[in-house]
Amino acid sequence: MEKEPAVSGRKKSIQVVFLVFMGLLVFFTLFSNTLQSLALPKVRTEKPVKGSLVFTIAGSGSLQPFYEAKLSNTAGWKVQQILVKGGDHVKKGQPLIRYDSKVAEHELEDAITNLDKQNIELQNVQDQFIQSTMEGDDIKIRTARRDLETRKLDLAAQERKINEFRDELAAYKEMTAPFDGLITKVNAMEGLVSAGEPEILITNSSLGYRFDLSVDSTLLSSLGMSAGEKVEVEVHAGQEPYTRIINGTIDEMADAESRTVSSSDGESGKTITVPQKVLRVKVVDAELKGGEEVRIKLEKRSRKEGWMISNEAIHQDREGMFVYKLEEMRNALGNEFIVRKVRLQYSERNSKETMVQSDSLYEEDMVILESSEPLQDGNRVRLE
Repeated sequence: MEKEPAVSGRKKSIQVVFLVFMGLLVFFTLFSNTLQSLALPKVRTEKPVKGSLVFTIAGSGSLQPFYEAKLSNTAGWKVQQILVKGGDHVKKGQPLIRYDSKVAEHELEDAITNLDKQNIELQNVQDQFIQSTMEGDDIKIRTARRDLETRKLDLAAQERKINEFRDELAAYKEMTAPFDGLITKVNAMEGLVSAGEPEILITNSSLGYRFDLSVDSTLLSSLGMSAGEKVEVEVHAGQEPYTRIINGTIDEMADAESRTVSSSDGESGKTITVPQKVLRVKVVDAELKGGEEVRIKLEKRSRKEGWMISNEAIHQDREGMFVYKLEEMRNALGNEFIVRKVRLQYSERNSKETMVQSDSLYEEDMVILESSEPLQDGNRVRLE
């Protein structure tokens, strides 16, 4: 009877010690897992979204004449009078500059005088021919006939020379506008001969103005753009904001010098060559004068659909492109996240997102955007 309470007390002590031991075991196990989890790489994730890319072309420039004529006087005459100034609108045939043509006019007068003298000499030769014919001297007749033909040839040459002088006077005495347009610059100075540069720069305002943008060739291909397509152009003139919108037309897409960019695969010093094209936009508007600042912004969606992933989640190695996604493992002590490498089929990309194809990606997957440490397939990580 006295031993039974002692045995019962020992059992209770053993039970208490066992429970304390099991509690400590669970505590240290959980604590150990917690410490281990805190040591794991920390990652930031996103979920892939099914959709299409939005491509954007944006840029600015200044309007340049679509066609500009450079007018010069090749005769080398002095400028007598300048009739226009920069910024003037002119009509076709309107006088722009008058030149000092006195030397050419004197040469023309001298040529006409020589023609008159040759006509008098021709008459003398004709009289000699008639006299030789009357005398019946065959030698004198042949000689007179040859002189007569020679004088006629000289007269014809002199007439051509006079016509050339007259054409030169008509062409160079006055410079006229070749079309309706805008005088953009006047280099001529009164009293001086042209120094070799064009004396007048004139733009054909009816043909409009243009500006060029450099665009990635792949981007233009993705947008499916072509010459003749209409675009909206915002115009900025003076101190006014970009409030005026006019219609423009893609006139030409020409090859341009490629640009180089740093590779995104992590290899320092490695560059990638990106083919470029010049997008030439033409605008026609009566109020434009040239030199205005303009800008455009074009947005179009890609024709294909795929998984949309941020560019920072995309990696590349020798075998191609891939992303890291998380695989969640459930157990009694909590959930674990394991890194899995997923290969991608590249489709298209813009400045922010890449649209890819993959049979191993699903809408509920978590794709790793950023990690505190370098990752490998099979690593355990924790969420940020």
